[in-house]
Amino acid sequence: MNSKKLANILFSTELKSVEYYQNLYKPRQLKDASIVTRFAPSPTGFLHFGGLFTSFVANRVAKQSDGKYILRIEDTDKKREVEGGVDHIVQGLKDFDIKFDEKVGQGDYGPYRQSERKEIYMSFAKHLVEQGKAYPCFCSTDQLLKDRQNQEKQKTLLGYYGHYARCRNLSYEEIEQKINEGEKYAIRLKVDSTPDKKVTVKDAIRGELKLSDNYIDVVILKSDFLPPYNFAHVVDDTLMRVNLVVRGDEYIPSIAEHLQIFKALELRPIKYAHVAPIQKMDGESKRKISKRKDPEAAVSFYYKAGYPSLSVMEYILTIANSNFEDWRMANKNAPITDFKVDLKKMGVSGALFDFAKLNDVSKNVISKFTAQKVYEDCLKWSKKYDKELANLLEEYKEFSISMLNIEREQKRPRQDIEKWADVKPLHSYFYDKLLNPTKKQHYEFDYENFNYEDIKAIMGAYLNSYNKEDDKQTWFSKIKQIAPLVGYADDMKAYKANPSEYKGHYGNVSTIIRIILTGRTKTPDLYEICKLLGKESMRKRVVTALEILG
Repeated sequence: MNSKKLANILFSTELKSVEYYQNLYKPRQLKDASIVTRFAPSPTGFLHFGGLFTSFVANRVAKQSDGKYILRIEDTDKKREVEGGVDHIVQGLKDFDIKFDEKVGQGDYGPYRQSERKEIYMSFAKHLVEQGKAYPCFCSTDQLLKDRQNQEKQKTLLGYYGHYARCRNLSYEEIEQKINEGEKYAIRLKVDSTPDKKVTVKDAIRGELKLSDNYIDVVILKSDFLPPYNFAHVVDDTLMRVNLVVRGDEYIPSIAEHLQIFKALELRPIKYAHVAPIQKMDGESKRKISKRKDPEAAVSFYYKAGYPSLSVMEYILTIANSNFEDWRMANKNAPITDFKVDLKKMGVSGALFDFAKLNDVSKNVISKFTAQKVYEDCLKWSKKYDKELANLLEEYKEFSISMLNIEREQKRPRQDIEKWADVKPLHSYFYDKLLNPTKKQHYEFDYENFNYEDIKAIMGAYLNSYNKEDDKQTWFSKIKQIAPLVGYADDMKAYKANPSEYKGHYGNVSTIIRIILTGRTKTPDLYEICKLLGKESMRKRVVTALEILG
C-alpha cells in the first residue's frame, strides 16, 4: 500500500509537517539541570486534593531547579467536560498560590488548550500513517463491544489486536470506499509486540519499573480527530519541551504504550515521576480519598473551611518528604521555598491523610502570622463565608486587630486558631453583639466550688480596683489583694500547707473574673482581655452575669 497516498485521503486538509512544529517550538534556553514540568488537568469536575498535591510537587521541583512550570488544559474529552470546569481548576490552584510560568494566554509554547491544538495532532498522526506506522479504523462501538464480549467468553486477552484488529490489513481500495461512503474512522497505532514482552523504565520516584509491553493497536486520534491522553501527552510534552512528567501512579500501566508512541515518532522519551495516591483509613483498611465519599477530596473544602494556603502547602510537604518536619524544626521561620523537595524521598505506597496533623500544622503556621495578616486573611475569607464576622471585623477594625494580637507577636505565640472558621467561635466573647448570655450554662462555673456571694464580692472589688493604666504586675497584685477579702489565700505556699483553711487561692479568684467577663475558663491572657474590653464594657458584663446567676 502507498502509505503517503493513504495519508492524503485520510487527512484532506493542508497540514504542516512534523519538522515545522519541531522547529517552531525550539529547545528552551535553560540550565542543564533545569526541570520543565506541567500540570495538565481535565475540566471534568472539581480540583481533587490529589491533583493539588501533584501540582504542588511538580511546581516545587521546577522552581527549585530554575525551570519552568506549565498549566495545560486537557479538554479533548468533550463528553465528560463540565461547564466551568476549567475556571474551577484554575481558581482552585490560585487559592493555594500555585503559580505557572506558562498557561492559557501566557507563554511561547502554546496553545495551552488541547482542543486548540487539533492540527498539530493531525500532523503527527499523518506522519505516522505516511510511514506505515498507523492506519484508519472504521470499527463501530457495537462491533468493538461484541469483540470484547467474545474475548471475555473465550477468556482470552482483551483489546484490539491480532485477528480482532479488523481494520489493520484493509486494502487502500477498501479504505477509500469506506471513506467515500461516509464511514467515520479513528486512527490507530500499528503495534508489533506481545503481552509477554517486558519493558523497563526508570521512574524518578520509584526507581526501575518492569512492565508488560502493550500489545494493542491503541487509538491515537478519535473519530473527531482529537487525541486521547496517550498521543496528546507525547506530542504536547515533546513540543513544549517538558523533560519530567509528574503525575499519579494510575498512569503506570500506560507507560508501555507511551514509549511505543515516542519510538514510532522517533522522539526521545520523557522522564516520569509517578506519585502515590493520598489515602485514608476506612475502618481497618486503607483506600484512596474518594470524590464521592470524602468532602476533603475537593480542594474547595480547605478554602471554605478557612485553611490558609500556606498551611495546606506545609501539610503537603509533610506528606511529600518525610524529612520536611525535621527541616522545619531546624528552620522554624524559613519560607517553605527554602526546602528542596526530593523525589527520591517520596513514598511509593501512598501517605495517609491526617486531619489532626493538618490542624497542628495550620495552628503553627497561623501562630507566626502578624495580627494584621490574620485580620486581613480572615476578613477576606469571612466576606465570602461568614458575613456576620466580616461586618464585625470591618466595624471594629482596630479593636479586632488588637484582639487578634493578644499573645501573638511574641517568642512563643498562642496556637489556638486552626483555620479562619475558628476565629468567631474562639473570639465571640470579645464582641458585645455576639455575647448574649441568658442562662447560667453560659458561664463555665463549677458551682460546687463557687457561690454567688463570693462571685459578687470578687467582681465588685475587682471593678473598684481596676485601673487601665496599671501594668500587668500591678494588675495581678490587686487580684491577689482581693483574695483574702473573700476567704481565699493570697499566698500559694500557705494554701498548699493548709488548704482546708481557705475557700481557694488567688488563682481561683482570677478564674472567677475570667468566667464572668468571657463565660469561659480558658482564654488568652486575661490582663490583655480586660485592657481591650475597657472598664465600662466589663461593668456591663458583670451586671448581666450577676442578674443571670442571682
